[in-house]
Amino acid sequence: MINGINHITFAVTQLDISLDFYVNLLGLRLVASWDSGAYLLAGNQWIALNVDRDRIKETPPDYSHISFNVLSSDFQMLKEKLINAGIVPFKENKSEGDSFYFLDPDGHKLELHYNTLEDRLKWARENTWESFQLEKGR
Repeated sequence: MINGINHITFAVTQLDISLDFYVNLLGLRLVASWDSGAYLLAGNQWIALNVDRDRIKETPPDYSHISFNVLSSDFQMLKEKLINAGIVPFKENKSEGDSFYFLDPDGHKLELHYNTLEDRLKWARENTWESFQLEKGR
């Protein structure tokens, strides 16, 4: 039975540029690196970067993305740091709470967000999303 996310791996084209982005802009902690990859920590979540020179940087047109949790007190500062570094948003936030949707150097879709699932469920109940149903026990 699955009990959580073990790690997230991103295929990258230039390790040095990706390390700069994830470590210096986003603040992930570098744990190990080698010629074709690196291991980082986002809180206690393991993130792997692996060089894939055949990767196409085109951004898929879907909503799939990875969301990084940040403290509400750090959200605006980190968002401004990314914008000032020329990071491009891929989507406007239309949900409750603050979110910033952006692309990494290889076009992976990422998000900064600080609300919890419970915050989202409360908002959905209060705003009566069409066809929204809570499972028993929620």
